[in-house]
Amino acid sequence: MLRYLVIKFLTLLILLFLVSMAVFSVLFILPGDPAQIILGINATPETLANLRAELGLDQPFTTQYFQWIGNLVTGRGNWSINYDMSVYDLIVSRLAVTAPMALMAMFFAVILSFPLGIYAARHQNRAGDVTVMFFTQLGLATPEFWLGILLILLMSVKLGLFSAGGFPGWSVSFWGSLQALLLPAFALGVIRASILTRLTRSSMLEVLREDYVRTARAKGLKERTVIYVHALRNALIPVLTILGLQLGQLLAGAIIIENVYYLPGLGRLVFQAIGQRDLPVVRDVVLFMAMAVVVVNFIVDLAYASLDPRIRLQ
Repeated sequence: MLRYLVIKFLTLLILLFLVSMAVFSVLFILPGDPAQIILGINATPETLANLRAELGLDQPFTTQYFQWIGNLVTGRGNWSINYDMSVYDLIVSRLAVTAPMALMAMFFAVILSFPLGIYAARHQNRAGDVTVMFFTQLGLATPEFWLGILLILLMSVKLGLFSAGGFPGWSVSFWGSLQALLLPAFALGVIRASILTRLTRSSMLEVLREDYVRTARAKGLKERTVIYVHALRNALIPVLTILGLQLGQLLAGAIIIENVYYLPGLGRLVFQAIGQRDLPVVRDVVLFMAMAVVVVNFIVDLAYASLDPRIRLQ
């Protein structure tokens, strides 16, 4: 088990290094001058040169890269050009919106998909299975931003139960902030539940055909015990892969849905920073997003090992 953990951890570090190189390289070669954006088109060449020197934009690639990584590793952080504050503080403030929304979305996805997927597998090719598959196909074909707009029209405009957008802040109103995240989280969760339901169904069908499941039934065990004790644990292994990827993507910021509901999350932050050429913000946020995906996948690998001992013995 220790060897398995060490290999996975080293793989995580290598991935983070490669991602940081890719992020910095792409942003380094992109056209656009942050100094020009800050000072405007009427700035003199001398003023632009002074600001580039102050921001370190006149340094070579390797110097800028290691200075950026050094600031991250030592905890000094990088400074936003447009917000005039630490990028770390920006990420923390926006993560207070994105992280709860992502967790709520995955909660909705799990509580919808697992029971429906198991039900569909137990009633294969019958009316219940066909109905579940129809609605999951409908969910897969529905864009999340369109579902978000429909929820606003129904729940906010028509019924007046939820606000149409905005985020008051946790310190201002806890329940108001929680309510502001319910609709976008539900829109994200329903779309992801469609994928997880179909995967849970197919995985359960495969496991239910295994010899050990037939043996458990032959021993006279109750069907509930066979399904939820013997079959479900093994069926969850491939489902965890997609679940981890979806959580990582949501933590990386649901840009479209955050714009629909005007939420100050990570996705909206990086979207605005790209338009403003705020390179420190774009670099740090994109690296954080990539790190969230990699770390979540690392946790999923650990969950694999706990569910199936054969994995950690390979």
